[in-house]
Amino acid sequence: MEKQHRCRRLVLVPCPFQGHMTPMLQLGTILHSRGFYITIAHTQFNFPNPLNFPDFNFLEIYEDVISGFNANCKAPLRESLARMMEKEDQHSKIACIIYDEYISAANMLTYQEIPRLLKDDLWYSTYVGAEAMMLELVPGLEPLRFKDLPITNFRDLDDLPQLIVNAHDSRSYSAIIWNTMDCLEQSSLAHLRQEYQLPLFPIGPLHRTIPAPSISLLKEDQNCISWLDKQSHNSVIYVSVGSIAFLDSKELAEMAWGLANSEHPFLWVVRTDSISLPESFQETVGERGCITKWAPQKQVLAHSAVGGFWSHCGWNSTIESISEGVPMICQPYFGDQRVNSRYLSLVWGVGLEWENDMNRGPIKEAIRMLMVGKEGEVIRQSAKDLKVKIELSMKQAVSSYNSLNELVDQILSF
Repeated sequence: MEKQHRCRRLVLVPCPFQGHMTPMLQLGTILHSRGFYITIAHTQFNFPNPLNFPDFNFLEIYEDVISGFNANCKAPLRESLARMMEKEDQHSKIACIIYDEYISAANMLTYQEIPRLLKDDLWYSTYVGAEAMMLELVPGLEPLRFKDLPITNFRDLDDLPQLIVNAHDSRSYSAIIWNTMDCLEQSSLAHLRQEYQLPLFPIGPLHRTIPAPSISLLKEDQNCISWLDKQSHNSVIYVSVGSIAFLDSKELAEMAWGLANSEHPFLWVVRTDSISLPESFQETVGERGCITKWAPQKQVLAHSAVGGFWSHCGWNSTIESISEGVPMICQPYFGDQRVNSRYLSLVWGVGLEWENDMNRGPIKEAIRMLMVGKEGEVIRQSAKDLKVKIELSMKQAVSSYNSLNELVDQILSF
């Protein structure tokens, strides 16, 4: 551990949701290993367990909704930091604040283009127009379609331009850190470097850089790992649509029978108690299926038995899957997930897009195609090849390794 950095404290401010907290706490663990003190400023909502991070200090701020986070947390955070600075000495001087933003470089590019789309009325005409228009490619953002933009869930578009302007005011920051790799998003990162004229540090995959304690807000079931140990190499399809999205009762039944009829072993995360699985389903699949409320995903994807991942394509799931060479069936719901899905399938070639209704027949065929089908051979090989590139980027004197060292030097220069 580089004790010479111990005089510098970093304050990390994550958005209070699982998908955002995970990489920020991983980043904190990495920077602590490089010799920095770490303070996590966090809302009461989803407050992490400090016992899991004994080397961190936690600073509680108030407000528990995204819309109020920017508006209402600024003053309390400033006051808390002021109190910290009054008490600081040579061993705890605040070097910088790292706050949560957009997760992938490609996703941030979409927010660069949205003001132009709004200005030219391209988005408004598409948003209120025919469904066919939503399938058209966005000029300058190919292969993304209008329906893939992460603002499709915004109900009030009038407030959107100012929100984007505030988020991308480069005068308020000195550099941007990415949980990504240059070998993965080289074109997007090059575009952003030109746009911002700021240092960019693609230091991913964070979860592979240094072991970190469990960051899950949900209790992980370790029993599924014992079940995986009994399965054949690359035989299991892992199914999880994240910590927020749910399947309704009909979708759950169709997924259940699609998995059963695929005849592949499966590990399925089903997080609800209010909906029952179909009658005779458990009897039909027997030991071939393992159902859990929440799985230790990084361990699951790294397990040799797992050969495919049916995912909502959140960025953490995306990074964790491609880092292990696991091909994906992409079923995005909202936010950046549609962007990630398009890149997984059409740019990186490691995923199948799922845009159908949940029906057991197509579900069965998609699983078979991904896992063993001739049509899926290219996808499976592309996933293996991308894993090799990512592993190479983490070695000394290569992209991610160098970026991390450059980030440490940048922080020490403040």
